[in-house]
Amino acid sequence: MKKLEGVIPPMVTPFGPDGSLDEYNLTKLVHFLSERVHGLFICGSYGNGPLMSVEEKQRVIDVVAKTIAPAIQLVVHVGATNVRDAVTLARHAEGAGAATVSSVVPYYFHHTRESIKLYFERLVQAVKIPVYAYNNPKFTGVAIDVPLLQELADLGVAGIKDSSFDIMTLANFVHKIRRPDFDVVLGTEAMFLYAATIGVRAFIPGLGNAFPEICMDLHEAATTFQMDRARTLQARVNELRDIMYLAKSTVVAVYALLRIRGVCDAFPREPFIALSDREMAAMREELLKAGFVE
Repeated sequence: MKKLEGVIPPMVTPFGPDGSLDEYNLTKLVHFLSERVHGLFICGSYGNGPLMSVEEKQRVIDVVAKTIAPAIQLVVHVGATNVRDAVTLARHAEGAGAATVSSVVPYYFHHTRESIKLYFERLVQAVKIPVYAYNNPKFTGVAIDVPLLQELADLGVAGIKDSSFDIMTLANFVHKIRRPDFDVVLGTEAMFLYAATIGVRAFIPGLGNAFPEICMDLHEAATTFQMDRARTLQARVNELRDIMYLAKSTVVAVYALLRIRGVCDAFPREPFIALSDREMAAMREELLKAGFVE
């Protein structure tokens, strides 16, 4: 199995001010990122996936798959509250040409470990492309641990995207899962330097939507062990993350950053509230002070 490699931003889904899917700006964003990153992770948290219907996500998959450059890895998040929707999305993604599908544990209800295993077993059985688990305890309320992940790996799950923000959790996934081809991917830009030192070779940075260049530079420096440069870049990335938090939501912040940089005129879906012109101006001022925009 080919593992994921490089910078794979969790692409936001552009919506219009009325909340409808904005295919023009979606296509524009895919073109922008296809020239600057190694892959795209779509329909996840940043992509407003839980706020879209199955049919809307299928449309996003189709538009992205048709637009994306051939060399770019396409990863589709298919997580749902139920097996049927997750399987429907996974099969649609496979048919559209996705390289990989990924899923959080089924959310909203509190499920047993056996139910979680059943959910992932059905996904693995439904498609021939790799299925990755997605560990996001903050959003799902469930923290995948090593014993559960080993059971998922034994069922055929090919890897994990870890968004625990815990370096020891990540390290345990890397070192303790007993399968040599099992892939561990970092779900944030906040600590890629440290992840790279334990062998992680792909990360999924929200900042990569609007600032893919610095994420690519960080990946290159960290994976080629240019340690002084990598430390400097990691500090700059985290400085940029601090500016993101002015928006109180990193999801909302990315939409604002895309508009500030002139990449596309995208809006999140309600109940997310886009930044006001005043808030955008304040964020732009901080970016200017820090040297991230001119």
